[in-house]
Amino acid sequence: MSAPTTTRAATGRAAARTADTATVRTPLGPFTTIVAADGAVLASGWTAAAEDLRTLIHSSLRPADLRGRAELGAVTEAVTAYHHGDPTAIDGIEVRQQSGEFLRHAWEVLRTVPAGQPISYTDFAARSGRPAATRAAANACARNAAALFVPCHRVLRTDGSLGGFRWGLDIKRRLLALEG
Repeated sequence: MSAPTTTRAATGRAAARTADTATVRTPLGPFTTIVAADGAVLASGWTAAAEDLRTLIHSSLRPADLRGRAELGAVTEAVTAYHHGDPTAIDGIEVRQQSGEFLRHAWEVLRTVPAGQPISYTDFAARSGRPAATRAAANACARNAAALFVPCHRVLRTDGSLGGFRWGLDIKRRLLALEG
């Protein structure tokens, strides 16, 4: 096991806080997670570039430093279990994101969409309390920094087509197949 690594934020400022990060191999490629000191997921996705994920975190939560770890305990266990066929493994993991009231609520709603039961962007807008706000619902998916844990891949276009996904449509398709 190698020693933990620390990455200084590009600003060069003194670290206000440090977050831990780990990358694990999955059947879909490398999956990296950044967690706060208390273990809450701040950002995650199918990449090995933790610094790229760090930039997705809201400025009020963004850590100044990242400390590389071999694993992140329950978070890494959940990622591994999910990718090996247990789509509910992610449900109990705490996530922390910051934005306006609608986006925060929309992200909470996304966490209630059951695996294997994708919904449309229109349905997602309605469940989020703003039935006419389909674009705002799509924006909530696009701005979600905690992929997998906030399962925006479970939202489809009204015609059943995939729509968009930060990590690529092939990964979205494969996630939906894993959950189906």
